[in-house]
Amino acid sequence: MSETPAAFDRRMLEALVCPLTHATLEYDAEAQELISKGAKLAFPIRNGIPVMLVDEARPLDD
Repeated sequence: MSETPAAFDRRMLEALVCPLTHATLEYDAEAQELISKGAKLAFPIRNGIPVMLVDEARPLDD
């Protein structure tokens, strides 16, 4: 029996902000990431849970 990954609840976007800039985030459903354009970081979403740690974020290419 295979488990499907937990879905990210888009309503969380209303409460979440970038830990560096405190700006709103954009949801990238395909990559399962929350994007902070100001900090140029992509925060991963694992098992439906956003990982809002700068050390876990991926730098965005310009």
